[in-house]
Amino acid sequence: MPVIRGAKKKLKVDRKRESSNKKAEAHIDMVVKKAQKKPTPTTIQAAFKAIDKGVKKEIYHKNKAARIKSRLSKLIAKKFPSQAKKEVSKPTKVKAEKKKKK
Repeated sequence: MPVIRGAKKKLKVDRKRESSNKKAEAHIDMVVKKAQKKPTPTTIQAAFKAIDKGVKKEIYHKNKAARIKSRLSKLIAKKFPSQAKKEVSKPTKVKAEKKKKK
């Protein structure tokens, strides 16, 4: 146990953060497993949203999130090949704006 007052405060904050992160990670895992069992565009989209929120809150590393999203994308590509091609080929506005500036 910490002796210094600041260390006690930090321990309290760390425990709160840990419990919050565990809840969020459990939610993300649940959504991802649901998407793996029934890979439909809506479940995959919900999983992507949850994963991105996890990265934003620094629960997951961005590379781990990319790996999970890639595996889910492969599942949807098998079931819905026409939709997978459409999603990949759409250019984003950010890339189009960068090309105009050059």
